Amino acid sequence: MAISTEYLITALIVVLIPGTGVLYTVAVGLGQGRTASIAAAFGCTLGIVPHLAASVLGLAALLHTSAVLFSGLKYAGAAYLLYLAWQTLKDRGPVRFDTIADRRPPLALIRTGILLNLLNPKLSIFFLAFLPQFVPAGGESATARMLELSAVFMAMTFAVFVVYGVLAAQVRRRVLESRRAMNWIRGASAAAFGALGLRLAVSNA
Repeated sequence: MAISTEYLITALIVVLIPGTGVLYTVAVGLGQGRTASIAAAFGCTLGIVPHLAASVLGLAALLHTSAVLFSGLKYAGAAYLLYLAWQTLKDRGPVRFDTIADRRPPLALIRTGILLNLLNPKLSIFFLAFLPQFVPAGGESATARMLELSAVFMAMTFAVFVVYGVLAAQVRRRVLESRRAMNWIRGASAAAFGALGLRLAVSNA
C-alpha cells in the first residue's frame, strides 16, 4: 500500500520542527563541520528506533501508564541534556567549538545523538498517538504498515537533519575565524541544551 501524501506532509512538518535532535545536529555542524553533522544526524535517527519499535509493539502504552517508568526516563533525559549544556559551555563535551585537533570522532557523535533521543520518553508517546492514525482500520497487517510508516519517518528524519547540519557547516566557514562569534555560538548552544533539559524535567506529559 502506498504511503499517503497526508502522512508525508504531516511527518515532514513534525521533523522540520526544531527539537533536541535538530539542535544537536546544528551545533555539531557549527562546531565541527559537515562530516561530523552527518554523524550526529545518523545518531539522532538511530535514537528514535527504540521509540518507533515500542509504538509498533504497543510498549509505549505501558510507558504512558507507568508514572515511575516515565519519570525515570524523563529525569535521566533532562540530566543528560543539562550535562551536555555544561560540557558544551566548557568546550569539552560532544559538541565542541575549538580546534580541529579537539574534534570528536564520528562514533562518539553518533552515541550522543542516540542517547539524546533514547532518553526522551515523550517520543514513544508521540509515535503511539501519531502512527496509528495512518493505519487503515481492519487492515490485514497493521504491524507491517506501522513498520513501513516508521521506515519512511526515519528516512525523512535523517534527510532533514543532514540538511540542517550541512547548512550549519556552511555558516561555520564564515564565522570560523571569529573567536567572538564562535564563543557566542557556544554559549547559545549550551543555553539551548539547558533550556530543553529544564523543560523536559518540569513537563507533566
